[in-house]
Amino acid sequence: MGKITGFKEFERQLPAKEAPKERLKSYKEFVHAFSEEELNTQAARCMNCGIPFCHSGCPLGNVIPEFNDAVYDGKWEEAFEILSSTNNFPEFTGRICPAPCESACVLGINRSPVTIEEIEKHIAEIAYQKGFAKAKPATVKSGKSVAVVGSGPAGLAAAAQLIKAGHEVTVFERDDKPGGLLRYGIPDFKLDKWVIDRRLELLKQEGVVFRCNAEVGVNVPADELKAFDAIVLAGGSTIPRNLNIPGRELKGVHFAMEFLKQQNKRVGESAYQEEEILATDKNVLVIGGGDTGSDCVGTSNRHGAKTVTQFELMPKPPAQRTPSMPWPTYPMVLKNTTSHEEGCERFWSINTKAFLGDENGRLKGALVVDLEWETDASGRPVKFTEVPGSEREIPCELALLAMGFLHPQHEGLLKQLGVSLDARGNVSAAEGSYQTSVDKVFVAGDMRRGQSLVVWAISEGRECARKVDEFLMGRSVLESKDTIADYAF
Repeated sequence: MGKITGFKEFERQLPAKEAPKERLKSYKEFVHAFSEEELNTQAARCMNCGIPFCHSGCPLGNVIPEFNDAVYDGKWEEAFEILSSTNNFPEFTGRICPAPCESACVLGINRSPVTIEEIEKHIAEIAYQKGFAKAKPATVKSGKSVAVVGSGPAGLAAAAQLIKAGHEVTVFERDDKPGGLLRYGIPDFKLDKWVIDRRLELLKQEGVVFRCNAEVGVNVPADELKAFDAIVLAGGSTIPRNLNIPGRELKGVHFAMEFLKQQNKRVGESAYQEEEILATDKNVLVIGGGDTGSDCVGTSNRHGAKTVTQFELMPKPPAQRTPSMPWPTYPMVLKNTTSHEEGCERFWSINTKAFLGDENGRLKGALVVDLEWETDASGRPVKFTEVPGSEREIPCELALLAMGFLHPQHEGLLKQLGVSLDARGNVSAAEGSYQTSVDKVFVAGDMRRGQSLVVWAISEGRECARKVDEFLMGRSVLESKDTIADYAF
């Protein structure tokens, strides 16, 4: 390990950020970089545990103590090789992953965990600066072809692994540019789009072909995919959870992704035909307390909203772990994001009963009520009742529904291919096989497992690619995340 007593000597620190008033003036990323000394100090905090629980906390199985050690010693190329062995896109996860690895960090039992995510991001950025991140075209071609439907994190990961294995890979994307949720779901202030374009350029140099404005099952017949030797479905979970209450039809009530996607297209100077959705000078109500809701808060403040309010149906989470969320599990604790720092009034245990409109059919307010939750023996909320006398109206001219996603779109691609669905409406495929009910058709990411984290999407894309490689070649040259951690770097 780099420094045996580092975890005793140094405290956890995060990079400085631009002040909220300054960062609200643009849609650019606002987190500064660590200095070389700060990065060295944070890497020194890693204890190189005998049993590194951070490995199991990370869905990718990142070999974390080893790359921390390389960072401490200034061995940047080695650090990047270790990180890239399990993660195709550390520049993405280093920015937008909720870092379950840090929740599993052994140091986090009684102190602040190692800043794994920031170290990961810095390894990636330094690798690009020093020229370590470069295209590596396969030297041996298989003669096999694979179609990947969807260019989000799962699709890109599958494509990156399959091109590495020597197959011809074509990625079909229904939008005008590749990236899926990375490009049109996550705001630029969290993930600048040049970060995506930089990686896409390497994938193109390695031989991946991208076909944009190509929605399979709509303007590209699903039968066209039958010419490929294998198909990977990675279209994500795209059907949002609706709020079917009186007034839902009013002008000014939108799904979060309609709002976020339009703003990302606006920043990226891509065309859109929908009516403009702006929060400027409006009272904004964000319904949903997750990351998508937080993104709506940050975007609304950049629009110049009059007020921003965020609702969550569930009770306010605790600030620290409770007995029902022991280490090293991922704890459901209170999360204050950078968007919340920029201005937002938050409410928990509150329900929206109706949207209220004016004589022109435009949203002018919401009817809400406070809730009281009953909990089980472990403290988990299980049932709620309305608090008598708490019903009231609040003003809002824009309501954004950020309550998660149900399942992938069934019409078009999935119906034409005839793949089986599970009870939740996702494409059915056993974990570990990723093969659907239709011959040579595989599935990965949110389209299979349901709405999840970007790091899980990358993991699924990688593991699915390995199964596709086995299907095509009889065995796979691609390594499993379960075996990589056993190697000595």
